[in-house]
Amino acid sequence: MKLRTRLTAWYAGVFLIAGIALIGLNYWLLADFSPLSDGVAVARTTAPAEQLDVYGGFTAVEAAQLPADTLVFSPAQVKTDVMSTVLWQSAIALVVAAIIAVWLGWVVAGRVLEPLHSITSTANRLEAERLDHRIELDGPPDELKELADTFDGMLDRLASSFDSQKRFVANASHELRTPLAVQRTLIEVALAAPDATDDMRRLGAHLLDTNERSEKLIDGLLLLARSDRGLATRELVWLDEIIDDEVESCGSLAVSKEVTFDVSTRPYLVEGDPVLLAQLIGNLLRNAVLYNKPGGTVSVRLDRELVVSNTGPTVPAEAVPGLFEPFRRLRDRTGTAGSGLGLSIVQSVARAHQGAAKARPNGGGGLVVQVNLPETGVRQPA
Repeated sequence: MKLRTRLTAWYAGVFLIAGIALIGLNYWLLADFSPLSDGVAVARTTAPAEQLDVYGGFTAVEAAQLPADTLVFSPAQVKTDVMSTVLWQSAIALVVAAIIAVWLGWVVAGRVLEPLHSITSTANRLEAERLDHRIELDGPPDELKELADTFDGMLDRLASSFDSQKRFVANASHELRTPLAVQRTLIEVALAAPDATDDMRRLGAHLLDTNERSEKLIDGLLLLARSDRGLATRELVWLDEIIDDEVESCGSLAVSKEVTFDVSTRPYLVEGDPVLLAQLIGNLLRNAVLYNKPGGTVSVRLDRELVVSNTGPTVPAEAVPGLFEPFRRLRDRTGTAGSGLGLSIVQSVARAHQGAAKARPNGGGGLVVQVNLPETGVRQPA
């Protein structure tokens, strides 16, 4: 139940309790009041009203003067009739007033909660790359104005923090990649020397492999930091076309691992960053190939969601959630060329696109990864 509905219910409930209490008080006071002591006689008369001796709204006459067909009511009967009339009329008035109170409560609650709607609307428009929205609530310095100003101050601090993080990532990207590129060049030059010995060549190959791992690790960390910050730009991307490109890119790796692809897709349009989406699919495919067995298969299905499964070794169900954490792998750290960031990047990119990623063990061995990305609903023309 929404807060506006609850506030309206509270307003109406308080009004009903007060109204019922007021009716009860009036009914109790009326029960102790009786202006008549001898009864009431009802008869037709043609005399002008100003010539009648009226007491409490009734004409007082002698009993002997009453016609034979006169109706006589006792005080108890009159009192019962009056109290019943007052009770029913009060109940009808209370129902009508309660309906009006519900409507007024709904209107007042909407006016009271209007600043909260502004806060919610501003929060929904915020993204990591667009923190320029502010509430700037006008009004008296009450609690809601204080809340809006506090929210604006928090956004100012967040914008400053994100700007600092972006500068740090850009500087780190340059500072970390440059020495690795220099090291790789020096190693390649040393290996190309005519007097390079076999031991030096083996050492150089090992150093190049270590250097490549370091570069991939840095690229993965920077990509993870970028996707965690959200999307800087959005554009319409055909996900099925990216899958075809990434499958082709992983072709040589699949051949070396004796793994085949089984791909089934349909036109699927999403809104997002094509580079990050390519990284998401590429990581899924490379993981499915690397953690597979010779002669195995990588199945790629794209219909309502993207499903990538392989036929690798058995994966314990309790170990699956930890695979989405950075640097978490089933195999030993030195037993594979992976950096342990593949599924972490997949999950981060999916979240940046308002999607989700989950995994489960594949029957007979391997892993099934399901990625749900919001589809725009636009279909490719036939």
